[in-house]
This record gives sequence, C-alpha cells and structure tokens, in this order.
Amino acid sequence: MVADTKGKGDISLAGTFASSAFAACFAEICTIPLDTAKVRLQLQKKAVAGEALSLPKYNGMLGTVATIAREEGLAALWKGVVPGLHRQCVFGGLRIGLYEPVKNLYVGNDFVGDVPLSKKILAALTTGALGITVANPTDLVKVRLQAEGKLPPGVTRRYSGALNAYSTIVRQEGVKALWTGLGPNVARNAIINAAELASYDQVKQTILKIPGFTDNVVTHLFAGLGAGFFAVCIGSPVDVVKSRMMGDSAYKSTLDCFVKTLKNDGPLAFYKGFIPNFGRLGSWNVIMFLTLEQAKKFVRSLESS
Repeated sequence: MVADTKGKGDISLAGTFASSAFAACFAEICTIPLDTAKVRLQLQKKAVAGEALSLPKYNGMLGTVATIAREEGLAALWKGVVPGLHRQCVFGGLRIGLYEPVKNLYVGNDFVGDVPLSKKILAALTTGALGITVANPTDLVKVRLQAEGKLPPGVTRRYSGALNAYSTIVRQEGVKALWTGLGPNVARNAIINAAELASYDQVKQTILKIPGFTDNVVTHLFAGLGAGFFAVCIGSPVDVVKSRMMGDSAYKSTLDCFVKTLKNDGPLAFYKGFIPNFGRLGSWNVIMFLTLEQAKKFVRSLESS
C-alpha cells in the first residue's frame, strides 16, 4: 500500500479498500467547507461587457467561508457532504486501495528495490481514472449541491438533497447526464491522484532515507503536505473546468468550457480558488494519510489475530 513500507501482502485487498474508504471519508468530513468555498470561487465569473460592474461576491478562502456562513448558515458549508461521502467510499476506496496492486502489476511480482517514480505515476493515473469513471455521478451531485447559493425569496431549490438530486437529474436530463463532465473529471482525478499518491510514496521513501527519520506521524505529515501541494499545482486548471462544466450546463464540451473561460476570465481563472484548493487538498491529504496509516495498523492487527 502507498502509505506503508512493508509492501506486498501487507493486508488483504478488502482490508486495504475498507481502510482507504474510511480514511477518505473522514478527511472529506473535516475539509468539505473548504471544498465548498473552492467551488464557489471557481464558478464565480467576471462581469462581461454590457453588464453592470460590481464587486465579486466571494473574495479569498476565509472571506468565501464567512460569506456563505453569514448568508446561508453554517450548515451550508457542508452542502454536498452526503454525495461527497458516497464519492469517497467508491472513488477513495478504488483509487487508493488498488494503487499498490496496480503498481505491483506494472513492476512485476519479482521486482526488487525502490519502485521507479514513473511506475508510481502510471499506477496512480490508472487507479484515478478507473475510480472516477465509476464515481462520477457522486461528484456531479456534490458540485451541484455546493454550487447553489442563497436564492431570492419564493425561488425553490433545484434539489432537496443528494438522493433527490440523483433522481431529478436522471428524470430531467437522462441517465447519461450523471456522467456530465466525465472527460475533465477523469483528467483531473487521474492527474491529481498521480500527484497525490505518487508524490506521497516518493516523498515518504526519500524522507525515510534521511538519518533520524522513521515511519512516524512527522514523516506522514511532511509527505501528506507535499502530496497536497503537487496535486493543486498540477490539477487546478482541469479542476476549474470540471467544476464549471458540472455547475453550469451552458458549456457544450470540455474544449468549449476551456476556451470560454480563457476568453472571458483570462488564464488566471484556471487557478481560481488556488488557496482554498491547497488549504483543502493539503489538509485533506494530511488527514487522509494519517488516518489511513492508523486504519491499516488496526486492520493488520485484526487480520493477524
């Protein structure tokens, strides 16, 4: 497993999947307010020619969190937590749980020594793409619930909750609509998964070779922060396109969304929400990997008893 130095045969595949899903869900609960702020910042557009100029509603991570809490209540910061947990159970379990088996498949069972970084990246790209292809409907519903802000009096919300959102989307837009934005979502999650898992694996492996460092919480903390930073730097542009496509049905395709965003908002729009994105992914990775390490130890003790 990515978060363990013992390697092959450490714990069962079922135990790895369960540990990964639990760790991902716990990290999601802790950090989803920052994810909600990130989505609102990414969906916020500049005023186009002919429209009255006004100050942007959301400014910065803390400002966005404060605005949402003030206008919509604290509970609004956890909008999308239910489909978010659905997503992490499926996507988190698959992408993290399958990483080690897929990595071993690419290097071969008889491989000895440190796995090359290229193989780690390839394995993470594979599990990220596979996982989000299965979990895309949960991501779509989460973004749509997070995107809906305070509504004018008398205007009802599109969805009353996560389950209602799934059924409403299928009824009004068809089953295929649940896979809206799959292209940028696969790109985004395969890339971010590679940045997270491969960098965590590589950073942890490097740190453990430094005298005085052991496989403990400090090492996991540094490796988790490194994973979050690389993930945001590499994945932010596709993350913005993904959020806009899922939050607004006006875009015809991934390319159309990319071109319109570049034309209307400029290249810096692809790094909108960078700080809340790093705050979220950095803290998410630290929490997830720390929890994963402990969950795996618990599962290992159960399986060995």
